[in-house]
Amino acid sequence: MSIQLTEENGGKVLVLQISGKLVKADYEQFVPEFERLVRVHGPLRLLFDMTDFHGWEASAMWEDAKFGAHHFADIERLAMVGETRWQHGMAIFCKPFTKAAVRYFDHAEAAQARAWLDEPAA
Repeated sequence: MSIQLTEENGGKVLVLQISGKLVKADYEQFVPEFERLVRVHGPLRLLFDMTDFHGWEASAMWEDAKFGAHHFADIERLAMVGETRWQHGMAIFCKPFTKAAVRYFDHAEAAQARAWLDEPAA
């Protein structure tokens, strides 16, 4: 499995640990859980942990694009924790495709990413 989901803060924060390559089946697991939490809590805060993440298969890229378009306003904050330069670039690239506040944190700054997610809304 490429995605591990963990709810935190009563379900208002969703932690996604991503490893390897994402495949279409990963979205079949993730999207229903994300949508369930949005129905219960409204817009969520996400921690996208990309430790040992190597990208997407083509079919998963399409699922990611559909997810982003459908859930444009369902993410309040997105903390992206990674370990490579391209992952940092990905955080910059995704900003126009979401209403979420997006920040990148190096893997060593994972605690700061969690603290940022827990900050009250401005």
